[in-house]
Amino acid sequence: MTDPVLDIRGLKIALPKGADRPFALAGLDLSVRPGEIVCLVGESGSGKSLTAGAIMRLLPEPHVRVAEGTIRFEGQDLLALSEREMKQIRGDRIAQIFQEPMTALNPQKTVGWQIDEVLRLHTRLGRKARRARVLELLDLVHIPDPPSVFNAYPHQVSGGQRQRVMIAMALACEPKLIIADEPTTALDVTTQLQILKLIRELQEKEGAGILFITHDFGVVAEIADRVVVLSKGEMVEQGPAAEVLNRPRHPYTRALIGAIPALVPPAPRDFDAAPVVLKAEGLVKTFAARGSLISGKRAPVKAVDNLSFTLRRGETLGVVGESGSGKTTVSRIVTRLLESDCGAVEVDGTDLLACSPRELREMRRHIQMVFQDPMASLNPRKRVEDLIAQGPIVHGAEPRAARARARELLELVELSPAAATRYPHEF
Repeated sequence: MTDPVLDIRGLKIALPKGADRPFALAGLDLSVRPGEIVCLVGESGSGKSLTAGAIMRLLPEPHVRVAEGTIRFEGQDLLALSEREMKQIRGDRIAQIFQEPMTALNPQKTVGWQIDEVLRLHTRLGRKARRARVLELLDLVHIPDPPSVFNAYPHQVSGGQRQRVMIAMALACEPKLIIADEPTTALDVTTQLQILKLIRELQEKEGAGILFITHDFGVVAEIADRVVVLSKGEMVEQGPAAEVLNRPRHPYTRALIGAIPALVPPAPRDFDAAPVVLKAEGLVKTFAARGSLISGKRAPVKAVDNLSFTLRRGETLGVVGESGSGKTTVSRIVTRLLESDCGAVEVDGTDLLACSPRELREMRRHIQMVFQDPMASLNPRKRVEDLIAQGPIVHGAEPRAARARARELLELVELSPAAATRYPHEF
């Protein structure tokens, strides 16, 4: 047996006063050997991402901090290193694929510049060699038209493509340890399979150890060598992937596996007589070519091409496609967060695209959107209670009643009412 590339012993991460428990992690033992993929599994809030933050020394100290334990990388205690020494390791020998690409990427820099920065800091490659390597990495993670995306800003590519950019950055220096924090959450299933295969290939080629954080047991079955299961900061089960998946011992692990959705559609229902709630006709949206003398030019992208559909009351319509196929663009046109080049959108018979700003504001109470990237959607300066209550208050609700309703809604989505006073980054 080879020595572990990552060895965690007795790790405790303390939470601030008023949290739902004193420790985010309560004595975690975990190791990752070279060439091994260890999946860290658990529900949201179980401590998975804070484990990654502790390894990378990126915890929001002093409010959230390591209280006890050791974290050794290739025999070196990371908790004993200075910040300067950690900077030399981050991105080079240890790389992380972050869960929220829109908040991890710099909105003021192009995609190519940001990947190039990793190579500029950690290698001696010249400018031309770095550019060639960046384009190679973009192609490696299956981004279409790498030269165009090289010159694009993060907001100009789809959510799935942003996630692939993050993966390309992590792979740039061929690190010895990769921490993948739910890297396939925003990806379509075909790209997800490609990325999992790519991570496996890197692990086999370079002997990298991979700590793969996920809640998806489909991903676990596809990629894991070993599995560690967390529940509210406590490790409840660990072992070889086949054993944990096929013969789970702990009730919590059995509950997680039992919650995997089956690919069985519901019984068909007849909606022909139901009134039409949403009708779209001939939607077209092309994003024009953009660029500058510094970043170069990006080719125009036709995101939506003559799309029409109808949605009736009580019906659920699934819009499915690969990353970059135009799904989010359609949702933004329907909610009038983006103007279409042509076409019509009717909500309960009202032409949404023809509404004045005042009429549109009134219509917004009848149309709601759950965004893909919550950290880029929530105002970081407002508490959760105020964020939830803001919509009803804008539309005339009494503020005290709106905030009381906000606490009820938090319970509805299985969060403690005490979470109402937190800021988005505290989740």
